[in-house]
Order: sequence, then structure tokens, then C-alpha cells
Amino acid sequence: MTAFCANTIWRGMTPDDLETVTTLAGVIHTDYPEDAAIFAERLRLAPEGCLVLEHEGTLGGYLISHPWRGLVCPPLNTLLHTLPQPADRWYLHDIALAPAMRGGGHARAAIDHARRLARDNGLRWLTLTSTGPARTFWLAQGFVEEQPSAEEQAVLASYDPQARLLSCPIPPDGGL
Repeated sequence: MTAFCANTIWRGMTPDDLETVTTLAGVIHTDYPEDAAIFAERLRLAPEGCLVLEHEGTLGGYLISHPWRGLVCPPLNTLLHTLPQPADRWYLHDIALAPAMRGGGHARAAIDHARRLARDNGLRWLTLTSTGPARTFWLAQGFVEEQPSAEEQAVLASYDPQARLLSCPIPPDGGL
């Protein structure tokens, strides 16, 4: 998968990338900390949904995503142990870009990758938990708010008071 500027690519995440990914997460998401084990587990469970954004040998972002089922999403900083079977949607756990990498279309490329994974797996929805500060971005990407159950409201509260459950349909015809 290619990105939009020379010497910058999205590539598959490897175990060797996890230390840098965890460091980036700690710098970018200071209000939403997650243990290194979360990133390692997601990579182990769904390697096809985990990418890093590499620019001239330096990691400047990552995508963590995986199959999921239903509208009760994983709470912040929680191990899954296994993925639900069968899945009915693709869950975007996190797309994070270092400030220097923003504005170049890289987030859109990562979202498109997740859409392709969902479609390739026969799933009709992308779903995510949006933090309050990111909500406007996600709405601009075609996501809409879901009506959360009481159980999902408790999950959202683990993020911040403005967190929302958002979903976006996947066109079955191959359109992104």
C-alpha cells in the first residue's frame, strides 16, 4: 500500500516496530494511555490490520484495526485474548500520526486500507470509538453516530465524556 509523498509508505507492522509504536502512542495519546501488551496482542490477532507509516526509515504513525462483532467495543487498554467469531464489522482501534505526518492524506489511506480489509472479509461496517477531540475528523470521513447501549456507554466513559461510537458502511460493490 502506498501513501502520498515520496519516501513515505504504509507497510505491515512487525514485532520490531512495537516499541516505537508504543512510544508514539504515548506521545500522541497522552490522555488515552495503553500498555505495550495491547499493541502486541492486536498485531498477533490481526496482523493484516496493523500498519506503520514509515518516512525515510522513521516511523511517523500507525494503524491498529481488527475484525469485531457487535456494537460494544473494547474498553480502553483492555486485552481481547481472542477475536469474536464470526465478525460482523471491522474495528478501527487507532490511527495515529505524528504532527509532522499530518495533512498529507495518510489517515485517509489508512482508512481506505481498513475499508478494503472489511470488504475482503465480507464485513459491511467499519466501527470505532471516537474520542471527543477526534469526532469532527471521523464525521468528515463518513462515519455516523450509533445509538449506544448502556454497556457501550460504560465503554465510552473509559475514554472521555465526549467519546462516541461511530460506524461507516462499506459499499459491497468495491467503491471506497
